[in-house]
Amino acid sequence: MPLHSTVEEVTQRIIERSKTSRTAYLTRMNTARASSSLTRSSLSCGNLAHGFAACASSDKKALKGDRQANIAIVSAYNDMLSAHQPFVSFPDIIKDEARKSGAVAQFAGGVPAMCDGVTQGQPGMELSLFSRDLIAMSTAVALSHQMFDAVLCLGVCDKIVPGLLIGALSFGHLPVIFVPAGPMPSGMANFEKVKIRQQFARGEVGRDALLDAESKSYHSAGTCTFYGTANTNQMLMEFMGLHLPGAAFPNPKTPLREALTRAATNRVAQLAQTRTSPLFEVIDEKAIVNGLVGLLSSGGSTNLTIHLITMAQAAGICINWDDFSDLAAVVPLLCRIYPNGMADINHFHAAGGVGFLMRELLHAGFLHPNVTTVAGEGLTHYTREPFLNDQGIVWKDCPETSLDPKVLAPFNQPFSADGGLKLLKGNLGRAVIKISAVKPEHRRVEAPAVVFDDQNHFLEAFNAGELEKDLVAVIRYQGPSANGMPELHKLSPSLGILQDKGFKVALITDGRMSGASGKFPAAIHITPECLQGGPLGLVRNGDLIFLDADRGVLKVLVDEDEWGKRESDHPNLRGNEQGTGRELFSSFRGSVSSAEEGATVFGGMF
Repeated sequence: MPLHSTVEEVTQRIIERSKTSRTAYLTRMNTARASSSLTRSSLSCGNLAHGFAACASSDKKALKGDRQANIAIVSAYNDMLSAHQPFVSFPDIIKDEARKSGAVAQFAGGVPAMCDGVTQGQPGMELSLFSRDLIAMSTAVALSHQMFDAVLCLGVCDKIVPGLLIGALSFGHLPVIFVPAGPMPSGMANFEKVKIRQQFARGEVGRDALLDAESKSYHSAGTCTFYGTANTNQMLMEFMGLHLPGAAFPNPKTPLREALTRAATNRVAQLAQTRTSPLFEVIDEKAIVNGLVGLLSSGGSTNLTIHLITMAQAAGICINWDDFSDLAAVVPLLCRIYPNGMADINHFHAAGGVGFLMRELLHAGFLHPNVTTVAGEGLTHYTREPFLNDQGIVWKDCPETSLDPKVLAPFNQPFSADGGLKLLKGNLGRAVIKISAVKPEHRRVEAPAVVFDDQNHFLEAFNAGELEKDLVAVIRYQGPSANGMPELHKLSPSLGILQDKGFKVALITDGRMSGASGKFPAAIHITPECLQGGPLGLVRNGDLIFLDADRGVLKVLVDEDEWGKRESDHPNLRGNEQGTGRELFSSFRGSVSSAEEGATVFGGMF
């Protein structure tokens, strides 16, 4: 099937837009590649001795030579967070398999991994987005010793995978494979969890009942099973060719998961020995477009509208929200995974998973098939899924038909003709909205604004019964330079209750929402943000707000003369500057770029 005309058009304009920055990046990578070889020859004897001083004698002997590859392990392991706890055993597995593959593996460094589920609604959430860039820097520190010929990145969740990739792209002359840990087995059904959250918000059940429900939902090692940012990351790593095919969603601590980890180690050792498929060849303009299509066709997390921009920038590639919007207009929605449906990621995987989804899109001309991947066979290999037999892993073709069309649809019977994300434009700026989980009757709202500069003040008004009406909740001064752009998912149960009561409701903010959100319309990531003079800072209580998600419109219905006379009423933001480590990130708040520019402190550096 020929490539769809819009996919081709968007790809070509990204290539044209990125010519200068991409050429500069490729020049750096080719220079680094030419100056290095499968040795640690650039290091002095003292350097090298420090680098292998603690190694086992066999590894030390191998590293003294100049023929065996040394694989860096960069891991987000910690044992508090379920998604990353399984990584505790991976270094030993990788080291063992590396030796069998004629290579050495060293644990090069750890990166921080924080969980938005733990920090949701708490001050620590104001460090969350910034942690991505800190992870990128930590990755660079880990790889800076020039001891390594290839990299295995161990990470799963929201900011971790983007941060690892941004950091690894500074070492893009090396082959890099991402190694996931997989989702936890299914627990309490999502609709039951949501029901109990809303009952708690209404005061119908107590904290004990709520904690019991949450514990039954998040109950073991592995990624949370809803289709939030963590599992969207894993989906995109396959679409961009950075996983081994089918690696994203087998559960942790299973024979298949260990076999996939061993296979990734063996494969990256091969790439290091042959000096093929370096990261800078895998991540090009076509791979980024494939990632965009994967995001839209699956109804993935809005957080990736920020992360993909910075990930692309790190490879010298310039994308923006117009690219998302134009692709969203033609890419069909083929997945119904919570919050876009009732199924979880395990149900999606069992229905045919990534392989089926990718094959449908390839056959319809929505993906670039001829790209470099870590599997080395273009994107077609990613339409297969891994199985174990007596000899190890074998990859077989994914099912020809969806095993559950209510979860995973064929291309000719999509859940929606367009993707799950929309770009909104109007006199309040530019914003992103996720509509794949919003019913059509809720996508158009015209209602008075109720304005808050703190999400807790909204909740206080809700609990006091002051919000029983049609409204647009305006939560301002939540952008990256104001307070680190926290997620506002804590508001979801309350807004969902108001909508269920028949009120027209919407949320607009320069902050973020969780990847698990979507029941009510939420115009988020508004750019420019309030602290940078964005017009959202001019909105007052009672102003009529008009939001039309289908048509991509967001505006305030205020007389132009009056609007032109208004000035922003800046709140006191000193409460965002200290406590829970926030004082250490003041330089980040002072230098961060806008949401559409990736909300990064690296703006202009790449």
